[in-house]
Amino acid sequence: MRFLANLLFALLLISASSVFAVDAIKPISLIGDKTQGSLIVGQVASGAKVFLDGVPLKVADNGVVVFGFGRDAALDHSLTIVSANGEKHIETITLIKRDYKVQRVNGISKKIMNPNKKNQTRSSSEAKMVRKARATDSTRQDFMAGFIQPVQGPVTGVYGSQRFYNGQPKRPHFGVDYAAPVGTPVIAPASGVVTLAHDDMFYSGGTLLVDHGFGVSSTFMHLSKILVKDGQEIKQGDVIAEVGKSGRATGAHLDWRINWYEHRLDPQLVMNAMPSKVVFK
Repeated sequence: MRFLANLLFALLLISASSVFAVDAIKPISLIGDKTQGSLIVGQVASGAKVFLDGVPLKVADNGVVVFGFGRDAALDHSLTIVSANGEKHIETITLIKRDYKVQRVNGISKKIMNPNKKNQTRSSSEAKMVRKARATDSTRQDFMAGFIQPVQGPVTGVYGSQRFYNGQPKRPHFGVDYAAPVGTPVIAPASGVVTLAHDDMFYSGGTLLVDHGFGVSSTFMHLSKILVKDGQEIKQGDVIAEVGKSGRATGAHLDWRINWYEHRLDPQLVMNAMPSKVVFK
């Protein structure tokens, strides 16, 4: 009977969007780098519940679970798996601490450093729109197909780096920047649904957000043109926008970001750590 049950479970997984080789011995299988800024995808047996540091995680019908760690996430975490029959397994996750680039820039004008109240109000309103889009909690599993680079061009800015303007620390950079001429096509790094398409935000200019499922989303900033609309389904590789230098950009480039809900992840790390199709062994 146990053999038949395991066989049926495997067949159900094969019918899903990705193919899994199930290890019936391990309570959970994990793929992804255990470091700050990472996205980790896991799989548990049907009916199991998963808790990260005591907080319940969404578990798909096929056992898929996903979570991420921000730039300055604590290094020690606890993952608790409770099976359908009530058995509890606790797995410790220890992250590798990362060092980030720091750049000091002096001579920046006060006008750039301190936007007026009108622009502050505008940017605050736009930030609420972005947070709402990133809070999308769908059951899509587009992230399971992995991520591809959204535009061709040299990397000019990396995740986690931080600038000090006139000696004042500014927010770290939470994306990866690709330099490219205005009008260069931007393709979808993964399939999903558009949750926000805004032509002109104060800081990020032309801004596009795409939901990949289970809180995983992509943000594309400083666009010159957006070629998709809210609610539109897109496929990995589709041309969805064009590179620009809108908003508070000093030159033409694409700023690509990945989030797990409010946690800001490293797109390069996610793209390199996640295979083109997630397969659990």
